[in-house]
Amino acid sequence: MSSWEAQLKATIDPVVRRSKTVDAIVVGSGVLDQVAPLLTAHFGATKVVLVADDKGFDAAGQQVEALLARAGIAVTPHIFPADPRLKPSVENASDIVEAVRRAGGLPVAVGSGVINDLTKYATFQLDQPFFCVATAASMDGYASAGAPLSDRGFKHTIPCAPPRVMLADLDVLANAPAEMSGWGYGDMAGKLPAGADWIVADALGIEAIDDVAWPLVQNNLRDWLSAPTAVAAGDPQAMAFLFAGLVISGLAMEFHGSSRPASGADHQIAHLWEMEDVAFGGVPVSHGACVSLGALSVAALYDWLLTQDLSGIDARTIVGRRAALATEEAEIRRRFGESNIALRSLVETRAKYPDDTVLFARIEHIKAIWPTLRERLAGFLMPMPELRSMLRQAGVVTDPLQVGISRAHHKDSVLAARFIRKRYTILDLLNDLGLLDSAVASCFGPDGVWSPTDTPLRHAASGS
Repeated sequence: MSSWEAQLKATIDPVVRRSKTVDAIVVGSGVLDQVAPLLTAHFGATKVVLVADDKGFDAAGQQVEALLARAGIAVTPHIFPADPRLKPSVENASDIVEAVRRAGGLPVAVGSGVINDLTKYATFQLDQPFFCVATAASMDGYASAGAPLSDRGFKHTIPCAPPRVMLADLDVLANAPAEMSGWGYGDMAGKLPAGADWIVADALGIEAIDDVAWPLVQNNLRDWLSAPTAVAAGDPQAMAFLFAGLVISGLAMEFHGSSRPASGADHQIAHLWEMEDVAFGGVPVSHGACVSLGALSVAALYDWLLTQDLSGIDARTIVGRRAALATEEAEIRRRFGESNIALRSLVETRAKYPDDTVLFARIEHIKAIWPTLRERLAGFLMPMPELRSMLRQAGVVTDPLQVGISRAHHKDSVLAARFIRKRYTILDLLNDLGLLDSAVASCFGPDGVWSPTDTPLRHAASGS
């Protein structure tokens, strides 16, 4: 075992031992042939339902099927078409539920984000475990205790158990399309602004930082993001540590009981675009690409906020001018009509809307702690141009225009994203201070940080 493989094992194994739901995560080159022994050891399985799409089946599903058949394990494939792109929806997960009920056996997910999330939700409905064979380091949801699925048009994370056993063969990951590794890198990069959002919520007494989940994500985050060009090149070591970071982030979400350790305003912006079915060249834009753009958007807002002197703001004036809850509700209906997105946004916004007394006290508290909080945020965050350079090196989308999102749509999305979650983020902080419109205009206006246009990427959109 090489030094980096030993380091990888030393990073993953202690986290797995802490998990109440994940028994084993096997990562390495040539480990696909362990699939049958792992199934036997952890499940005693004699028959399985292999869930994949066409691309995942080509990447590893055929090998898995052959290895299981050779071991005397009966396999019933349930293969979705990869074109058009498989949607992460409750409806598609219900197809898996029915397939498992018909065939019997243990579900084995062979694929990346969508396949894993669909199988995760389906097995939760069936009250049984599942096995996951990962085919790309493309997102952080493999080990998370939730599945971000669309339910009647509204995308939200539905609590459910991660796979009991997970296997990732680095030879398979390295052969995944390079853009998929870039999506995983973009998803990982979102943990930086998400961490800053948690620092803010903690400082305001709204949601305390979890001493278990926080270090799992944040202590090694810079290392996991340190080799963007190697990730783009499919280097096995870089892929291994990117995958480890994504998986550990998922476990941190399990330990905390929500996605807060890995998701903030960056994901809210991304989920909004995903719910809008934003597409480029007729293909839906990937989750990782959307998070990359969301992360850069939030990083830009933080860069702007850190230049502000908040000592002179007047809490009484801000409270007197702020939008009433009825006005916020009308704005939600204007943006989203009578859709399920609107209905859920109304619930989320009502849950976090502070009364005047609470808001006044919050603003005064922000003023008092701002010098210390600003210093902490400045030491924690990566400036937006630096983050953008790293994402570009990893081959990830770094400008909304690259995926057909206009400047006006970008600005509007940043303004609207705070409505869809009750989670407190920089969007809520700026809104509470009466600065959201000014910040968005400064960052994303004609002379803002998005003025330079990056070269369009061929792989801006997503496969399954």
